[in-house]
Amino acid sequence: MTAHVLMLSSSRQGSEPYLEHARAHIFAHLGDIRDLLFIPYAAVTQSFDAYVEAVASALPECKVVGLHTFDDPALAINNAKKNGQAIVVGGGNTFHLLSKLYANALMVPLKHAIADATPYIGWSAGSNICGQSIRTTNDMPIIEPPSFDALDIVPFQINPHYTDYQPPGHNGETRDQRLAEFTALNPSTPVVAIREGTALVLSKRTLTLKGNKDGFIFLGNDKKAIQSGQDLTQLLNQES
Repeated sequence: MTAHVLMLSSSRQGSEPYLEHARAHIFAHLGDIRDLLFIPYAAVTQSFDAYVEAVASALPECKVVGLHTFDDPALAINNAKKNGQAIVVGGGNTFHLLSKLYANALMVPLKHAIADATPYIGWSAGSNICGQSIRTTNDMPIIEPPSFDALDIVPFQINPHYTDYQPPGHNGETRDQRLAEFTALNPSTPVVAIREGTALVLSKRTLTLKGNKDGFIFLGNDKKAIQSGQDLTQLLNQES
Protein backbone atom coordinates (compact mmCIF):
# COMPACT_ATOMS: atom_id res chain seq x y z
CA MET A 1 0.00 0.00 0.00
CA THR A 2 1.26 3.49 -0.86
CA ALA A 3 -1.26 5.35 1.26
CA HIS A 4 -0.53 9.00 2.07
CA VAL A 5 -2.98 9.78 4.88
CA LEU A 6 -3.24 12.57 7.46
CA MET A 7 -5.59 11.76 10.36
CA LEU A 8 -6.15 14.88 12.47
CA SER A 9 -7.78 14.54 15.86
CA SER A 10 -9.79 17.73 15.48
CA SER A 11 -10.47 20.81 13.40
CA ARG A 12 -9.75 23.10 16.34
CA GLN A 13 -7.38 23.23 19.27
CA GLY A 14 -8.70 25.23 22.20
CA SER A 15 -10.37 28.48 21.15
CA GLU A 16 -8.35 29.04 17.99
CA PRO A 17 -9.98 29.71 14.59
CA TYR A 18 -11.27 26.84 12.47
CA LEU A 19 -8.44 24.61 11.16
CA GLU A 20 -5.81 27.09 12.39
CA HIS A 21 -3.58 24.56 14.12
CA ALA A 22 -4.13 22.06 11.29
CA ARG A 23 -2.84 24.29 8.50
CA ALA A 24 0.81 23.37 8.97
CA HIS A 25 -0.02 19.66 8.98
CA ILE A 26 -2.34 20.02 5.99
CA PHE A 27 0.06 21.90 3.75
CA ALA A 28 2.99 19.69 4.68
CA HIS A 29 0.85 16.71 3.68
CA LEU A 30 -0.43 18.27 0.46
CA GLY A 31 2.95 19.29 -0.94
CA ASP A 32 2.21 21.19 -4.16
CA ILE A 33 -1.45 20.11 -4.34
CA ARG A 34 -4.02 22.86 -3.82
CA ASP A 35 -7.16 21.25 -5.26
CA LEU A 36 -9.31 19.54 -2.65
CA LEU A 37 -12.22 17.16 -3.20
CA PHE A 38 -14.11 17.65 0.05
CA ILE A 39 -16.58 15.12 1.45
CA PRO A 40 -19.02 17.00 3.73
CA TYR A 41 -21.19 14.02 4.70
CA ALA A 42 -20.46 14.27 8.44
CA ALA A 43 -22.43 17.53 8.58
CA VAL A 44 -25.92 17.25 10.07
CA THR A 45 -27.03 20.65 11.37
CA GLN A 46 -25.41 22.69 8.60
CA SER A 47 -25.79 22.29 4.86
CA PHE A 48 -23.13 20.60 2.78
CA ASP A 49 -22.66 23.85 0.84
CA ALA A 50 -22.07 25.77 4.07
CA TYR A 51 -19.55 23.18 5.19
CA VAL A 52 -17.60 23.47 1.93
CA GLU A 53 -17.63 27.26 2.31
CA ALA A 54 -16.25 27.02 5.85
CA VAL A 55 -13.35 24.84 4.74
CA ALA A 56 -12.64 27.06 1.74
CA SER A 57 -12.56 30.13 4.02
CA ALA A 58 -10.13 28.41 6.40
CA LEU A 59 -7.90 27.30 3.52
CA PRO A 60 -8.03 30.22 1.05
CA GLU A 61 -4.92 28.96 -0.74
CA CYS A 62 -6.92 25.94 -1.93
CA LYS A 63 -9.71 25.29 -4.40
CA VAL A 64 -12.32 23.31 -2.48
CA VAL A 65 -15.13 21.48 -4.29
CA GLY A 66 -17.80 19.44 -2.52
CA LEU A 67 -18.32 15.82 -3.52
CA HIS A 68 -22.07 16.31 -3.12
CA THR A 69 -22.08 18.56 -6.21
CA PHE A 70 -21.12 15.70 -8.55
CA ASP A 71 -23.70 13.62 -10.38
CA ASP A 72 -21.36 10.63 -10.09
CA PRO A 73 -19.44 10.93 -6.80
CA ALA A 74 -17.72 7.56 -7.24
CA LEU A 75 -16.28 8.73 -10.55
CA ALA A 76 -15.11 11.96 -8.93
CA ILE A 77 -13.22 9.95 -6.31
CA ASN A 78 -11.78 7.62 -8.94
CA ASN A 79 -10.54 10.62 -10.95
CA ALA A 80 -9.19 12.64 -8.00
CA LYS A 81 -5.57 11.57 -8.43
CA LYS A 82 -5.67 12.11 -12.19
CA ASN A 83 -7.14 15.56 -11.61
CA GLY A 84 -4.44 16.50 -9.11
CA GLN A 85 -6.84 16.55 -6.15
CA ALA A 86 -6.49 15.43 -2.56
CA ILE A 87 -9.50 13.85 -0.88
CA VAL A 88 -10.53 15.60 2.34
CA VAL A 89 -13.17 14.39 4.81
CA GLY A 90 -14.35 16.73 7.55
CA GLY A 91 -15.65 16.08 11.03
CA GLY A 92 -19.16 16.02 12.38
CA ASN A 93 -21.17 12.90 13.10
CA THR A 94 -19.31 9.70 12.21
CA PHE A 95 -22.48 7.61 11.91
CA HIS A 96 -23.98 10.05 9.42
CA LEU A 97 -20.72 10.18 7.46
CA LEU A 98 -20.45 6.41 7.19
CA SER A 99 -24.13 6.05 6.32
CA LYS A 100 -23.78 8.47 3.41
CA LEU A 101 -20.62 6.75 2.17
CA TYR A 102 -22.39 3.39 2.13
CA ALA A 103 -25.57 4.86 0.59
CA ASN A 104 -23.55 6.33 -2.27
CA ALA A 105 -21.43 3.16 -2.73
CA LEU A 106 -18.25 5.09 -2.02
CA MET A 107 -16.42 2.82 0.41
CA VAL A 108 -14.68 0.74 -2.25
CA PRO A 109 -13.76 3.73 -4.47
CA LEU A 110 -12.30 5.50 -1.43
CA LYS A 111 -10.26 2.46 -0.41
CA HIS A 112 -8.92 2.08 -3.93
CA ALA A 113 -8.08 5.78 -4.28
CA ILE A 114 -6.21 5.84 -0.97
CA ALA A 115 -4.34 2.61 -1.77
CA ASP A 116 -3.34 4.21 -5.08
CA ALA A 117 -1.65 7.09 -3.18
CA THR A 118 -4.33 9.73 -3.67
CA PRO A 119 -3.55 12.08 -0.75
CA TYR A 120 -6.18 11.85 1.99
CA ILE A 121 -6.82 14.23 4.87
CA GLY A 122 -9.43 13.70 7.56
CA TRP A 123 -10.24 15.25 10.88
CA SER A 124 -12.42 13.92 13.69
CA ALA A 125 -15.05 11.78 11.91
CA GLY A 126 -12.88 11.88 8.79
CA SER A 127 -10.10 10.28 10.80
CA ASN A 128 -12.38 7.83 12.58
CA ILE A 129 -13.30 6.15 9.31
CA CYS A 130 -9.64 5.39 8.56
CA GLY A 131 -9.64 2.68 11.24
CA GLN A 132 -11.07 -0.79 11.13
CA SER A 133 -14.47 0.36 12.33
CA ILE A 134 -16.20 3.35 13.92
CA ARG A 135 -16.88 1.50 17.17
CA THR A 136 -14.59 3.85 19.13
CA THR A 137 -16.09 7.11 17.91
CA ASN A 138 -17.34 9.56 20.53
CA ASP A 139 -20.45 10.39 18.50
CA MET A 140 -24.09 9.62 19.19
CA PRO A 141 -25.53 6.97 16.81
CA ILE A 142 -28.14 9.28 15.29
CA ILE A 143 -28.48 7.06 12.23
CA GLU A 144 -27.71 3.39 11.62
CA PRO A 145 -25.25 2.69 8.81
CA PRO A 146 -25.39 -0.72 7.08
CA SER A 147 -22.20 -1.65 8.92
CA PHE A 148 -19.79 -0.16 11.45
CA ASP A 149 -16.91 -1.37 9.24
CA ALA A 150 -14.80 1.57 8.07
CA LEU A 151 -12.06 2.04 5.48
CA ASP A 152 -9.52 -0.10 7.35
CA ILE A 153 -6.64 2.02 6.09
CA VAL A 154 -4.90 1.35 9.39
CA PRO A 155 -5.42 -2.00 11.20
CA PHE A 156 -6.55 -0.54 14.50
CA GLN A 157 -9.20 1.67 16.05
CA ILE A 158 -8.92 5.46 16.37
CA ASN A 159 -10.31 7.67 19.11
CA PRO A 160 -10.04 11.36 18.14
CA HIS A 161 -10.63 14.21 20.61
CA TYR A 162 -9.17 12.01 23.32
CA THR A 163 -9.26 13.48 26.81
CA ASP A 164 -8.68 12.08 30.27
CA TYR A 165 -10.40 15.05 31.93
CA GLN A 166 -13.31 14.23 34.21
CA PRO A 167 -15.54 17.18 35.22
CA PRO A 168 -15.97 17.47 38.97
CA GLY A 169 -19.23 15.90 40.10
CA HIS A 170 -19.75 14.08 36.78
CA ASN A 171 -20.66 10.44 37.41
CA GLY A 172 -20.73 9.19 33.83
CA GLU A 173 -18.01 6.95 32.46
CA THR A 174 -14.67 8.52 31.55
CA ARG A 175 -13.20 8.13 28.10
CA ASP A 176 -10.72 5.61 29.49
CA GLN A 177 -13.57 3.54 30.88
CA ARG A 178 -15.39 3.58 27.54
CA LEU A 179 -12.26 2.52 25.69
CA ALA A 180 -11.63 -0.17 28.30
CA GLU A 181 -15.08 -1.56 27.50
CA PHE A 182 -14.04 -1.91 23.86
CA THR A 183 -10.70 -3.53 24.62
CA ALA A 184 -12.32 -5.91 27.13
CA LEU A 185 -14.42 -7.33 24.30
CA ASN A 186 -11.70 -6.90 21.65
CA PRO A 187 -8.46 -7.58 23.57
CA SER A 188 -6.25 -7.98 20.50
CA THR A 189 -7.36 -4.78 18.75
CA PRO A 190 -5.40 -1.62 19.62
CA VAL A 191 -7.12 1.72 20.03
CA VAL A 192 -4.95 4.75 19.27
CA ALA A 193 -6.25 7.75 21.21
CA ILE A 194 -5.09 11.15 19.96
CA ARG A 195 -5.59 14.47 21.69
CA GLU A 196 -6.89 17.62 20.01
CA GLY A 197 -4.11 19.40 18.15
CA THR A 198 -2.36 16.16 17.17
CA ALA A 199 -2.50 13.85 14.17
CA LEU A 200 -1.45 10.48 12.86
CA VAL A 201 0.47 10.54 9.58
CA LEU A 202 0.70 7.46 7.37
CA SER A 203 3.13 7.95 4.50
CA LYS A 204 5.80 5.84 2.80
CA ARG A 205 4.58 2.87 4.86
CA THR A 206 5.50 4.70 8.06
CA LEU A 207 3.08 5.79 10.80
CA THR A 208 3.95 8.71 13.09
CA LEU A 209 2.23 10.79 15.76
CA LYS A 210 2.51 14.53 15.08
CA GLY A 211 1.70 17.54 17.25
CA ASN A 212 2.64 18.91 20.63
CA LYS A 213 0.84 16.42 22.88
CA ASP A 214 1.26 12.77 23.72
CA GLY A 215 -1.31 10.12 22.87
CA PHE A 216 -2.09 6.64 24.10
CA ILE A 217 -2.47 3.10 22.86
CA PHE A 218 -5.12 1.01 24.60
CA LEU A 219 -4.63 -2.74 24.14
CA GLY A 220 -6.27 -5.35 26.34
CA ASN A 221 -5.81 -4.18 29.91
CA ASP A 222 -2.88 -1.92 29.04
CA LYS A 223 -2.70 1.81 28.38
CA LYS A 224 0.64 2.93 26.95
CA ALA A 225 1.70 6.53 26.31
CA ILE A 226 3.06 7.49 22.89
CA GLN A 227 5.10 10.62 22.28
CA SER A 228 4.87 13.24 19.58
CA GLY A 229 7.19 12.24 16.77
CA GLN A 230 7.16 8.59 17.78
CA ASP A 231 7.37 5.97 15.04
CA LEU A 232 4.29 3.76 15.34
CA THR A 233 4.89 1.71 12.21
CA GLN A 234 4.76 -1.56 14.16
CA LEU A 235 1.02 -0.98 14.54
CA LEU A 236 0.59 -1.43 10.79
CA ASN A 237 1.53 -5.09 11.22
CA GLN A 238 -0.86 -5.61 14.11
CA GLU A 239 -3.04 -8.70 13.80
CA SER A 240 -6.44 -8.38 15.45
